[in-house]
Amino acid sequence: MLTVALTGGIGCGKSTVCQLFAARNVPVIDTDVIAHQIVKPGQPALKEIIDTFGKSILLENTTLNRKALAKEIFSSSKKRALLESILHPKIKHAVEQQLTTLQHAPYVIIAIPLLIETHQQSTYDRVLVIDCDEQLQRTRTLNRDNRNIQDINAIIEAQVPRQRRLSYADEVIENSHDIASLEDQVEQCHQRYLKLARTKNHHV
Repeated sequence: MLTVALTGGIGCGKSTVCQLFAARNVPVIDTDVIAHQIVKPGQPALKEIIDTFGKSILLENTTLNRKALAKEIFSSSKKRALLESILHPKIKHAVEQQLTTLQHAPYVIIAIPLLIETHQQSTYDRVLVIDCDEQLQRTRTLNRDNRNIQDINAIIEAQVPRQRRLSYADEVIENSHDIASLEDQVEQCHQRYLKLARTKNHHV
């Protein structure tokens, strides 16, 4: 089985690309989804986050206030590292568990927004970067999220620079155009990965 790590900056369209791969019956493991699951009330990770950051990062219904936590961690690299030390080992374990159940698939997409930041790029066979220019990132995120431009800029600043992310890419999907262009690029990657998977499986 070929493993493809999909990454990209905020607002680059990672979720849309994941949906297009899923539409081709490719298994997609989304670490954002895992991250949401492991911080639900009653989960050990949430208790660790409360112990570390205090109860001010909870909503009244005792669920995690993501915006409050984001504000906290994007203002301090030390706090961000603390949160990552709680979440990332648990996320990685969950990804490994899911991969063991998908051995039959020719290839699997693992969506990891902070792939380069967490130095996981060498863990997977391929790195697929979803890319667009920073102005488009800001516009899309403003339209999608209820965040102000300062918060969005802080998130972009906290992520690795665009050129550095691209330097690790085996494949790049350029998402600045229409959905038809995106479809074409996903299809090209899909065919390429199927071919690479056949070669890999043949050598195993």
